[in-house]
Amino acid sequence: MSRPVRILQVAAASLALAGCATSGTADPSAPVAPSAPHSDTAAAIPNSPPKRAPVPARGDFVAANGALQPDVAAFAREVSAAHGIALPEVEALLLEARFDATAARLMTPSGKRIRRAWLSYRQRHVDPIRIREGVAFWNANRADLDRASRRYGVPPSIIVAIIGIETVYGRYTGDHRVLDTLATLGFRYPDPGRPERARMFRQQLEDLIVLDAQGLLDARSAEGSFAGAMGLPQFMPGSLMRYAADGDADGRIDLMGSKADAIASVGLFLQEHGWVRDVPVFAPVALPARADALVQDGLSPTTDWPSLRAAGARALPGGGTAWQAAALGVIDLRDEVRGVNEYRSATPNFFALTHYNRSYFYAASVADLAHEIADRVGYGDPNRLDH
Repeated sequence: MSRPVRILQVAAASLALAGCATSGTADPSAPVAPSAPHSDTAAAIPNSPPKRAPVPARGDFVAANGALQPDVAAFAREVSAAHGIALPEVEALLLEARFDATAARLMTPSGKRIRRAWLSYRQRHVDPIRIREGVAFWNANRADLDRASRRYGVPPSIIVAIIGIETVYGRYTGDHRVLDTLATLGFRYPDPGRPERARMFRQQLEDLIVLDAQGLLDARSAEGSFAGAMGLPQFMPGSLMRYAADGDADGRIDLMGSKADAIASVGLFLQEHGWVRDVPVFAPVALPARADALVQDGLSPTTDWPSLRAAGARALPGGGTAWQAAALGVIDLRDEVRGVNEYRSATPNFFALTHYNRSYFYAASVADLAHEIADRVGYGDPNRLDH
């Protein structure tokens, strides 16, 4: 089991949090979010545990003379100039970064094409443990879930499902030092053909340094996944800056120790990425026989209900009618191992979930797990809200 770490302890009145959010699952990347501070965020003071003693530098971030390698030193100067942080402070932090061989190994491409297998993916994520513990999590945190749902328009079942898929409700939050993983993946990303991935991790490292300089977390002790994601909702540093919310109104934000904060933060993230209140994740639509001709790619819906209806789709009972005014996209949950295709009509809320993790499989699993949990909790009509 991973060793938990308290991520943020926040006291209102200092500095508003601002920034980007990504998940800590297999594909941690996500589009950059708006940079303006949000009214739901709070300011912070340093959190326990106390800062660690300096760790001897190792890995390949330090030159033979003890100074930072040229590319890392250039990065330090850029961060210092961009954020007004003293250069020695930035350099001292980076000098403590160590190469994380496990993170590099797990991010190294296998060189083999992996066949897509939706049914296997779904079985791993919409499983009895997450369903059972999701029901327990909902019952134990019902007031916080209802409050977040009213505020952000996101059903409790969706918030519960995300936390379940990310960390099994806090059971697995990661034990990699985030400073090490982000430095490793930012400067020594194991796939040289993906420079955009290295840039993304350097941006997250920059956000981590800023958070540390502002006293919002301790970069020397913060732990997370092998990709740098932290807490119950597995937020990257940019997510902590921009979407961490004080769900229990205690003037602090703690995405590990406070379930209310984690719940509110997931709701805020989805709201800011286009979640539409009272619209299901999948439209209740029977697609025509040749649905493959309607399939789209990408992270934004490309069609609408009149177009689908003209192509032979028909509405099914349930799910209300609000989705009919929304943009839609037909997606293919393909299982190449079994040779089957599952087509669904996705609403903007499905694509909001892909900002948490870009995988269509991930977003569909969140919706399906939410449906299973809501059904067992007896939450109204789960079809209208989740699936």
